[in-house]
Amino acid sequence: MDTYIYMVRHGESPKEGDERTRGLTAKGYEDALLIGELLRNEEIDVVLSSPYKRSILSVQPIAKQIGQEVIVIDNLKERMFTGENNRMSDKELLPLLKKSFEDPYFSLSGAESNTDCQKRAVKVLQEILNVYKGRRVVVGTHGAIMTLMMGFYSPDYSLDFLLQTTKPDIYRMQFNVQQLVEVKKLWKE
Repeated sequence: MDTYIYMVRHGESPKEGDERTRGLTAKGYEDALLIGELLRNEEIDVVLSSPYKRSILSVQPIAKQIGQEVIVIDNLKERMFTGENNRMSDKELLPLLKKSFEDPYFSLSGAESNTDCQKRAVKVLQEILNVYKGRRVVVGTHGAIMTLMMGFYSPDYSLDFLLQTTKPDIYRMQFNVQQLVEVKKLWKE
């Protein structure tokens, strides 16, 4: 029996504030309800999330539909681009992302490299595949860490992929034990 992981990139969030506590904009809240509607017929068994508020809020409607709480997993947090919790502007982040995908060991002082983040995240994903084998699992996540997890299984998931994702976005990953079988984009703008 295959396992399905639904990677749900969080909805739109405010442009300023602390990485951990930034919530969603009005559009982000509307999209969270749409995520719940889109996943309603997917027979979801469990909902996991990054500890960041915007991710939790993005998957909360589906957790409520199945009568469960969102299970927060700290190591699903977004890649740490700096040693601080403040949001980087897109103008600052883009060159850092480009350099990080060119050199996966690159990081700013006190931050995490793509390699470090991928190791952390894939370890969690592999544990999820073991614990929830044969089930359907929603994972509330972020763009970079989602791309790095998916990129572990296929080179198709690189910086170009990340730059084409939206907020929110949903990808259903089908696994046979630990082997990725198929990825399907479910979110449509």
